[in-house]
Amino acid sequence: MEKFAWKARIIEGKVDEYKRRHREIWPELVEVLRNAGIRNYSIWRLGNELFGYFECINGVDFAEKTQAQSEVVDRWNEYMRDVLLMEMDPQTGAQPKMEQVFDLFSPDSA
Repeated sequence: MEKFAWKARIIEGKVDEYKRRHREIWPELVEVLRNAGIRNYSIWRLGNELFGYFECINGVDFAEKTQAQSEVVDRWNEYMRDVLLMEMDPQTGAQPKMEQVFDLFSPDSA
């Protein structure tokens, strides 16, 4: 299983709307994420800054490819465009991969 983390920024004055939309997440989007092998997905906020984390049971490449091929993900990204500023990797169509620099339980970290 691989881990994935991303960052983004909520547009000024849109925090409540961002939170509302996630409380009402589309069931079809949840299904795409599950089919992509995404588990343990959470998003954290400090002011307007966001940090997202999830685990990919089939690997990050599979999760990215599944999402990139989904019309539902495209619609969600368009839906979120007026509340969220997110850099996207032009090659994968997903958020740029953050480098993991520490994992308490991994002997390979650092």
